[in-house]
Amino acid sequence: MTQAIPDLGYKPVPDIFKLPAGVNFGPCSGVAVNASNNILVFNRSEHALMEFTPNGDWVRTMARGIFTLPHGLRIDREGNIWCTDTGAHFVAKLNADGRILMVLGVAGRACDWHHAGHLRGFDEPNDVAFGPNGEIYVTQGHGKGENLVHKFTANGDHVKTWGGNGKETGKFNQPHSIVINGKGLIYVADRSNQRIQVFDADGNYVRESSHPGTPCGLALCNDQSHMMMAHGHAGKIMKLDENGKVLGITGSQGKGPNQYGEAHYIALDRNEEIFVADTLNWRVQKLVKQ
Repeated sequence: MTQAIPDLGYKPVPDIFKLPAGVNFGPCSGVAVNASNNILVFNRSEHALMEFTPNGDWVRTMARGIFTLPHGLRIDREGNIWCTDTGAHFVAKLNADGRILMVLGVAGRACDWHHAGHLRGFDEPNDVAFGPNGEIYVTQGHGKGENLVHKFTANGDHVKTWGGNGKETGKFNQPHSIVINGKGLIYVADRSNQRIQVFDADGNYVRESSHPGTPCGLALCNDQSHMMMAHGHAGKIMKLDENGKVLGITGSQGKGPNQYGEAHYIALDRNEEIFVADTLNWRVQKLVKQ
């Protein structure tokens, strides 16, 4: 008899975001929380990247007019903001005020890091993660292109690429999200293969766990070992241990509180309150511990 998975013990709070007059979120693809506990929302609208206070008061719009199809959003240890654009095929590093510091890839061109020449880049980059020495890891492969993980130095120099299309060990079918735990292990949500694959810092395969459905977004917990997963169209939010075992669950498919059309990406604040970006319901929901 299968043991029931316990409830995570979170409850939703009403819509906390106070948008300027006439402004709405588009499909919300990414969410992140900075060191000040301010919330950043990446959405597919004219105001693609917005910042809010912990109470949901609007602070500003950043990098307006830059993005084509917003996707992943991360904040590094120095407080820099990293955005992936699957439509324009680039990754942008911005400072905390929204000034662009680095661009990886060629905007508007689906390129290939394998080929010589100056046009080196991505084909639909999804997400980004950071190694202990500032190394940059980017997953790509949301559409028809090759499914890969790219590794760069902190200065943006390409180091290596691994993966490829397929179901075999070390191959991917939509490597959608990526995080690096406190031991330096790399976790990739291999969405359409319905699994999480784990690698070392050089891309060597370590292990995997099965997650039937669409495992979309990963976020590390404060202990840098456990993680939360946004489980896509099932509308589930799950807590996992470092081996991928599901320890707790909340949420469902739908349009009500703590329901999701597509639980796309996820972020935790310093108190491990949860923020879930939903591309189909055009919103970010906040979940607080009961």
